[in-house]
Amino acid sequence: MVSPLPFAQADADPSFAEMLAARPHLSLHALDGLTVEEVPLARIAAAAGTPTWVYSAGALRRRARALQAALAGAGLRASVHYAVKANGNLAVLRVLAAEGFGADVVSEGELRLARAAGIPASAIVFSGVGKTERELRLALAEDIVQINIESAEEAAMLSAVAASLGRVARVGLRVNPDVDAQTHAKITTGRSENKFGVAFEDAPALYARLAELPGLRPVGIAMHIGSQITSGMAAYRAAYARMAEMAQALMARGLPVEHLDCGGGLGIPYRDEPAPSPEALAGAIAATLGPLGLPVMLEPGRWIAGPPGLLLSSVVLQKQGAGRRFLVLDAGMNDLVRPTMYDAWHGILPVAPADCTAALSPADVVGPVCETGDTFARGRALPSLQPGALVAFLDAGAYGAVMSSTYNARPLAAEVLVDGARFAVVRERQGFEAMLAGQQTPDWLAGGGAP
Repeated sequence: MVSPLPFAQADADPSFAEMLAARPHLSLHALDGLTVEEVPLARIAAAAGTPTWVYSAGALRRRARALQAALAGAGLRASVHYAVKANGNLAVLRVLAAEGFGADVVSEGELRLARAAGIPASAIVFSGVGKTERELRLALAEDIVQINIESAEEAAMLSAVAASLGRVARVGLRVNPDVDAQTHAKITTGRSENKFGVAFEDAPALYARLAELPGLRPVGIAMHIGSQITSGMAAYRAAYARMAEMAQALMARGLPVEHLDCGGGLGIPYRDEPAPSPEALAGAIAATLGPLGLPVMLEPGRWIAGPPGLLLSSVVLQKQGAGRRFLVLDAGMNDLVRPTMYDAWHGILPVAPADCTAALSPADVVGPVCETGDTFARGRALPSLQPGALVAFLDAGAYGAVMSSTYNARPLAAEVLVDGARFAVVRERQGFEAMLAGQQTPDWLAGGGAP
């Protein structure tokens, strides 16, 4: 092992050593450099090229089991439905399916991915505000466990579709509790001005209406107040208290409430910010909803998939600007858009052992995309890195590859799964031919001449 690691980074940022210590699936070896489980990242780069997404199967399993243990420890009857939108790679889904996870999906594509990964329909919940008739027909044909209704209009649509097919849909009613989760404005979902769910005061009447509509069977209430919640349990407790109040009122009217869908949103520490634990979340659920004695459902995404993943990239060149040093990488905002979209902070670690112990100085870490917004970090304390040097963006397993694009005609990066001493490419790097597939030239342009 290489020791000691430099601690002379900016005061506000964790050191390389601190970042490694917080991520047990990563280690630094004197010869091999930065390693995921037992596989050096340099070996992955040599085999798969860069940029490449790398996921740790061991870390996925540990986090899945930690969440399940926390729920069981709180005495909850709970089922976990992983939010596929966080990371829909088929290999990732298979790892989680083997751990007993179901799926929370928000599109036909995610539903098909979940089924292809071996997740039973009886463990799939379909959420989202804009389900199409085609998607509802597929959900009914698959006989998934629950469709979460988010409006009176959607209830009428689903009722008509189910009745036309002679089916009965098990539905949850997503209620908007008007609770501020104190997270980024673009990922809060539980406030009254957000597009999600039914207003709290309108929910009882609509729930009763669901019981009357043909083809529908209401089975519970759903809430989801946002993503990347790190401000503690206050927002969760407030939302779940409102859920308990609603459930009690509905049952008092003789309406069926079979279970409660608590959503997800548990945050992770990208930098060194405090983040609540699964035990804290389980305790909040037990304290507010436990007295009802109903089973609960959870829909984690980022907390499960974020830390186990990283983005591996190579330095294209190091450029000295007017008073600023730029590290230009082969990964861009088309690969990892979170810093551009959310001003998100990701830890950046050099891969080579010598680079991890070299002197540090501020650098702006940027990509090759023709946008000033293609900037991953400003003034980050990093060593001088030569062309070809490797770096790893940490905690990139959630909302990373799934949000990638081919902007600037840049192919989608490869994806690799590491499991102990083994690794495999689980999504090949997109070729330029694949990027062109589906494009067609109209007959009148085929000759290249003007009309």
